[in-house]
Amino acid sequence: MTQTNPAPPARTVARKRWTATDLGLIAVFAALVAASSIVPGIPVGALGVPITLVTLTVMLSGLVLGAGRGFAAVGLYVLLGLAGLPIFSGGRSGLGILATPSAGYIIAFPLAAAATGALAAVIIRKTVRFRALLLFVATMVSSVVIIHGLGVLGMMVNGKLDFTKAFIADLPYYPGDILKNVLAVLIAVALHKAFPDVLVRRVKQAG
Repeated sequence: MTQTNPAPPARTVARKRWTATDLGLIAVFAALVAASSIVPGIPVGALGVPITLVTLTVMLSGLVLGAGRGFAAVGLYVLLGLAGLPIFSGGRSGLGILATPSAGYIIAFPLAAAATGALAAVIIRKTVRFRALLLFVATMVSSVVIIHGLGVLGMMVNGKLDFTKAFIADLPYYPGDILKNVLAVLIAVALHKAFPDVLVRRVKQAG
């Protein structure tokens, strides 16, 4: 009676070249971010920086696509908005957005997608247990350090607020971001289960 050796486990490797599929995913997620901005935002505070669904799709882009493609997708959205397409919250567009209190948040979006994507790739490759929790931590780190950090800076520069007032003005966005990050992680985990090669390529090791 012969024994069959079990198939060797698959190892994961980072994606290095973008294919036509990658470019298609970048375009799809850029469109997804743009579509999320159509949902009316909720203006908050005296400066009127709105709470929107954009941060959800920004984080989702990073979680699903990784650092490079996530940055490209969200960066494409930002570039198209700055070029004049009315795809920022409230139908705004153009370079003038960089002179508003929202500027810091908009500049932060591609950077946050890249940071979230880089952390997500490591988590997907290295972990199985507590993966969703770790992905949530990754989104929160990116949110707090990059989005809220640059958002506060934007309100200080363009809103003429001191740090304390800008920090307080930014606080109302945290509860919504926590909920949106939870939702982004749930969607991303489901997508990774359905399409396990979307973020990292799994290669079977030779026996």
